[in-house]
Amino acid sequence: MKASVIIPTYNEGDNIEQLVGEILTLSPPLDVIIVDDNSPDGTGDLADALAAEHPGRMHVVHRPAKLGLGTAHVAGFKLALEQGADLILSMDADFSHHPRYIPSMLKKSREAHLVIGSRYVRGGGTRFCGWKRRLLSWGANAFAKLVLGLPARDCTAGFRCYHRAVLLSINLDDIFSNGYSFLIEMIYRTKRRGWRVGEVPIIFEDRRHGTSKISRREIFAAQYTVLRLAMWRLWRGGTRIKE
Repeated sequence: MKASVIIPTYNEGDNIEQLVGEILTLSPPLDVIIVDDNSPDGTGDLADALAAEHPGRMHVVHRPAKLGLGTAHVAGFKLALEQGADLILSMDADFSHHPRYIPSMLKKSREAHLVIGSRYVRGGGTRFCGWKRRLLSWGANAFAKLVLGLPARDCTAGFRCYHRAVLLSINLDDIFSNGYSFLIEMIYRTKRRGWRVGEVPIIFEDRRHGTSKISRREIFAAQYTVLRLAMWRLWRGGTRIKE
């Protein structure tokens, strides 16, 4: 089965070369799709150079500005689907999601349609994260899981592996959320369509280089997304969404 890895980037020049190198050494082979939001630090140019070194296995999507995590995922998903990928992974570019977990996610995908690299299942955890960030993450996950009944312990994780059929069943252009709240809406829509969700343990490490993209605005957006989807859920009477 053909698998592609989507990596949204913004000012990840310190990380991208090593990350791509480690992904491309994995077995079975994977393709890499970088979606760069016109990074001022030249991440897009570095990605182009890497793509030239690995023709056919690496592709770069250049966007004109910082347009958000959600739309970056959608752009990557669409290209991966167009190229015939059967499994589409997403991950951060800063090594908080380590490529060493990808083989276990691919293995889990034999029994689950969406696989999440999870901090909150047995064997998972965090490293080098301050207590405030850990508390914030735990609270956001507990809130989303409680209010929306999501079938995962790590609802806000961006380290994922989707079956092609999952993404084709979702109207990607209809997703309202952007930023990190996009991740909550994606798992919500996956659940509503009856797809199986599984998790594998990972150790989430705080970024090695660069600056965190999480802001207070992102936190409020995620809370708003949970409440909006909860109201939609009540209005639709709990039935599955039909496209």
